[in-house]
Amino acid sequence: MKQRYRLYRRSCGGRFYLHDSVTGKQESLGTTDRIEAVRLLHSKNEADRQPAINLQIARAYLAAGDPDIMTRTWQVVIDEMVKSKQGMQGSTRERYVRSFKEHALDSLRSLPILQTRPEHFLQALQAGTISTNDILRRLHNFALSMTWLPWPVLTRKQWPALHYGEKRGITWEEHQAIVAAEYNPERKVFFELAWHVGAAQIDLVSLKAEDVDWHNQLLSYKRRKTGTPAILRFDEEVAAILKRLPESGPLFPNWSKFTSSNRAAHFWHICQRLGFTGISLHSYRYAWAERAKTVGYPERYAQEALGHKSKAVHRAYAKKARVELPSLESYEKKIVPMPRVSATSAPGNGSSAAPSVSQVAQQANA
Repeated sequence: MKQRYRLYRRSCGGRFYLHDSVTGKQESLGTTDRIEAVRLLHSKNEADRQPAINLQIARAYLAAGDPDIMTRTWQVVIDEMVKSKQGMQGSTRERYVRSFKEHALDSLRSLPILQTRPEHFLQALQAGTISTNDILRRLHNFALSMTWLPWPVLTRKQWPALHYGEKRGITWEEHQAIVAAEYNPERKVFFELAWHVGAAQIDLVSLKAEDVDWHNQLLSYKRRKTGTPAILRFDEEVAAILKRLPESGPLFPNWSKFTSSNRAAHFWHICQRLGFTGISLHSYRYAWAERAKTVGYPERYAQEALGHKSKAVHRAYAKKARVELPSLESYEKKIVPMPRVSATSAPGNGSSAAPSVSQVAQQANA
């Protein structure tokens, strides 16, 4: 039987190469040792002749190094990934747990990792949503990093592209309608303060009276998600809103007892009644960033106020802002020409005397 691969050696470097008689390509073996090169040649030809048998041999080698590799399923990967998130904030960990409960992943839970084929992943991706694509990528990369998966199931180019939905801020008209539709006084104040502060819902609802510095008119807190401090100076309008809240303890004692999901669901029902789409409680945060960019608020100030660690994240929040730039001609008309001082009126050599005010005025009127 004619062998597919043959061995040859280049005289320039002494390295051994394989020649593929089917594709005509050459591949370096990365060695100058003939014995090692011959062994690699035999393994390549053997794999070409008996792929099924060699797969079993490969599994036997893998099982010798990891006894559980033959029985480890994707459910084990899910459980271990959840355990690795113990140090995360509660809300972030809850999102992971909810994501792993997706029905699109049910076909993979009892499937051994080594028996996973690309079509298994593609079937789950077709049955799921953009969230399935994201969480399955994380599971796949986690299994690879733990060396439970010897090779990628899908290469980077084979994964369907992630297309997230458009996110935008709440408009002033929408905000006014939402506040008017809310009858609970505590929740009404919450929405009003969200417009002015732009904090995430979990940060805003966790505020305490001690976080308000009335003397310096500062509102400061640490973000629950990242631990980054956020400091915002408020004016009389925000002060009037804060005075309607308790003077000690939590600012929202009842609303804070709800979970983030319940608060989001309540907001969603209000939007449904009003016919608003494409917004959530987090859209208040986008709205604050967009308003700051529109009025020319310095980026580093806005980043500090929202508690963003990176400029890239902050710019992603403010990318929907509409900024109207003035024309170049209008800027040129604002330029005030400076009075010119002729060389004859300049101070003489060795003199540091400057032209008088009357001299400058005369030359400006000339």
